[in-house]
Amino acid sequence: MDDIVRQAIAKWPNVPDCYGWLGLDARGNWYMRDDRTQAAGPFAPPEGQAADSGKLASKGSLLMHEKLIDFIQRNYESDASGRWFFQNGPQRVYVELEATPFIWRIASAPGFEVMSHTGQPARAQRCLLDEKGRLYLETDLGFGLVHTQDMTHAADPVEQGLWVPQEVFSETLAARFGYVQSPEALQNK
Repeated sequence: MDDIVRQAIAKWPNVPDCYGWLGLDARGNWYMRDDRTQAAGPFAPPEGQAADSGKLASKGSLLMHEKLIDFIQRNYESDASGRWFFQNGPQRVYVELEATPFIWRIASAPGFEVMSHTGQPARAQRCLLDEKGRLYLETDLGFGLVHTQDMTHAADPVEQGLWVPQEVFSETLAARFGYVQSPEALQNK
């Protein structure tokens, strides 16, 4: 976390949390979700379910400003209940997840280095494969989905026996790995 953020928390400790305004998609992209976007529907329907009330998922505006994205990613953490957030000065902005808290990028052979969407290197500890053919890694940083563009790179360590996928059902992942896909939906219950 940035020092300036720590200082803001100390200066203004009682700023209310923010829900629904920021989303992370399954490709590691950040989206800003204004009131109109939020009213149009959820960021992503819960895994295995259709969107609530017949509303389609509504991502919002793709963030493109590199310095803002870097700031978000440096201050991206989770709380004790598995809700991921961006600490924006004294305010926690809870993140709606399309898939998982981390999106992994995989380098090609020979190293197959793993990098999070936040730019942090990670060490793969376990590999999982769901019923839809999506590949996940549990790492020293946490749990996440392998980026779709890197599946060819990820196939090599699987074929070489370096990563042995365990079969899993996607709807069990959030509970099993302790993350909340939609803090906003949880807040509104």
